[in-house]
Amino acid sequence: MGRVSQAQAQENRQRVIATASRMFREKGTAVSVADLMKAAGLTHGGFYKQFASKEDLVDEAIAHAFANPAPYSAAEALTPEEGEDRETARRTMIDDYLSVWHRDHAADGCPVSGFAADLGREPGQAARVRRTYAEGVRNRAARLATGDDDGLAQFCTLVGALALARATRGDALSEELLQAARTALG
Repeated sequence: MGRVSQAQAQENRQRVIATASRMFREKGTAVSVADLMKAAGLTHGGFYKQFASKEDLVDEAIAHAFANPAPYSAAEALTPEEGEDRETARRTMIDDYLSVWHRDHAADGCPVSGFAADLGREPGQAARVRRTYAEGVRNRAARLATGDDDGLAQFCTLVGALALARATRGDALSEELLQAARTALG
């Protein structure tokens, strides 16, 4: 096969990063390089022309997920527009985050919930992307802030409820968990 142009190589790299970002949120970072490259429509051998290691790709996939708002929510990039009621924007974020669609589409969901378990298991990985991840958590929590509340506990409720709802999908408890969190967050 002929060599690809520099522009094509960069396009391929971005496709791998975007594909990895989705797959890692959906299936965890244990996804094999072979499966990832197949999903991106590229050969396994091309991976190491683009990335020094899978860990480097994980770092880039996490950064990509935070830099590119997920489609699960119009509120993902929430900054109330002029005249928009902040409480309405907060409610929209809560409702979107705790939706059945978000529960069922982890690949397109929030990177905080999507990467939390893997970063918790892989302290070395977490150290490399800690700043990006922590900023993502703080930014999302700030969107929920009200008065003296910094939004952290509210965001913990969202992420925890979503994780539990995903773990119990297929049981009535799953939707009960989502509703209970919505109610608790008022």
